[in-house]
Amino acid sequence: MDLASLVKMANQIGGYFEIYPDKEYATQEVSSHIKRSWDPRMRDTIQQRLAEAEALGLTPLAAAAIRRLGERATA
Repeated sequence: MDLASLVKMANQIGGYFEIYPDKEYATQEVSSHIKRSWDPRMRDTIQQRLAEAEALGLTPLAAAAIRRLGERATA
């Protein structure tokens, strides 16, 4: 799957949780959703190309959730 499509999907997920007033909770929920629902190859692609994804318009909430995925993998 191409990076632009992954960015769009991550932003859509983030958009659902954007209304939550607790941004930490929203980040956790977006990260959990991506971990549960996305194929590992999709997660790896967006994590490895995060700077490019941000340049393509990845929202701050979605970017924070992607970073959180990376933190879990190394913890």
